[in-house]
Amino acid sequence: MTPHSLAFYVDVVTTGTLLGVGAADSPERVTEVLGPGFAENTFGGRSMCRDYGLAEFHWDRAHSDHPWSGHHFTLQVHRLAYRDRTLVNNVLRARYGRFTPRLRFEKLHRLLKRRGVPLLEIPELPPNGPYFRTFWQPDSQVALSVIGTYGEYSTPENLRVGDVYSVQAPMAAEEVEWRKVRVAG
Repeated sequence: MTPHSLAFYVDVVTTGTLLGVGAADSPERVTEVLGPGFAENTFGGRSMCRDYGLAEFHWDRAHSDHPWSGHHFTLQVHRLAYRDRTLVNNVLRARYGRFTPRLRFEKLHRLLKRRGVPLLEIPELPPNGPYFRTFWQPDSQVALSVIGTYGEYSTPENLRVGDVYSVQAPMAAEEVEWRKVRVAG
């Protein structure tokens, strides 16, 4: 993997933002930073997702005449394995260069560890385990989903065990605790 794209993932995991834009930012702010190239889906006027290719930002609101409230963003890292050069938008490519088709968890984990950024493995929800493993960075509240084992119809054929599937922010400490109780109980 190129040092530049690895730097992108390190930045996201350590800051909990994408180019300084976080999950709580408005749709206008995200578009200001990432550009106008996105697909938009709204669900009942109360949920919205903007898909920028590699990154998706999600918002919701109590009523259709209320402002949007940021919920989370996800880096759909698994999409890179399809080798679609248009997936990484121009803003990210200009800043970080080429992105390779797969992100190896161990490589990213080593870089983060050297910088003093811990990743804690947290319980995977039963429907996803053992096929996926989740690692969490408590300070930035970023979660990484990693392929744990191959399963026909459960994991993508074009990813290997140890590849990062996705990166999501935020995952609050309350959700981590809920997972611990749910899996233990």
